[in-house]
Amino acid sequence: MKILITGYRGFIGQNLVLALQNQHELTFVEKDDAIPDFRDHDWVIHLGANSSTTESNVELIMQQNYDYSCELLNRALAWGVNFQYASSASIYGGNREFSEDSPVNPQSPYAWTKYLFDRHVLNKLKTHNRSDEFVVQGFRYFNVYGRYEDHKGGQASPYYQFERQARETGRIKLFYGSHHYMRDFIPVERIVDLHQRFFKVKESGIWNFGTGQVTSFQDIASGIATKYGAELEFIDMPEKMRSQYQTYTCADVTKLKRTLGEAYSS
Repeated sequence: MKILITGYRGFIGQNLVLALQNQHELTFVEKDDAIPDFRDHDWVIHLGANSSTTESNVELIMQQNYDYSCELLNRALAWGVNFQYASSASIYGGNREFSEDSPVNPQSPYAWTKYLFDRHVLNKLKTHNRSDEFVVQGFRYFNVYGRYEDHKGGQASPYYQFERQARETGRIKLFYGSHHYMRDFIPVERIVDLHQRFFKVKESGIWNFGTGQVTSFQDIASGIATKYGAELEFIDMPEKMRSQYQTYTCADVTKLKRTLGEAYSS
């Protein structure tokens, strides 16, 4: 197959390229590149985005995450090219329900861009009369961790940040109350695997990409501290993070399991 990947230099993009490069013909785009003519492609996988959850420039992040995504989608719809894109579990905000049709509560400009594009996609699918010829699939990533996180800085997963701190300083800093901060952590290898499995799914829509299980930040830190002989150091959460911090996420993967059937666990 011929596949266009946006955001190929990013964390998930690098892992996806590694998995696909020997099986498919790949072309690449980053956000500053001109959008190529991809009408002869089988798939677009749109991962490129400003992923900073603390970005305060609303106009900038709307251009990078919403406007750019809309332009790619419009071309995919016009040319009949299958389209996968990265959404985010951040759209659920502080909610305690995490099914695809649960209420949403975006708490940051980043989360809003993801939610608005999800809505745009669903509205387009309702009105586009060629949608049975190709698919548009959105994936709400939960907390992804794994290989190639080194460039993400403060946006890297706690797995990466805690291990780096343990190796470099012998201390792991985490927020007070981290035993109450529970997240659905999913390895990047599983994300890449799910993208590939959905090549065979002839259905459009939005799916959660998580595990349906939770782990606390403190449990992760404690395990890494034991491995490296490091100490835990508790600190206050920065004020600017408190209003938008998700203390709990747990994907409802009912729809994902139903869609993939036996392939979900194989």
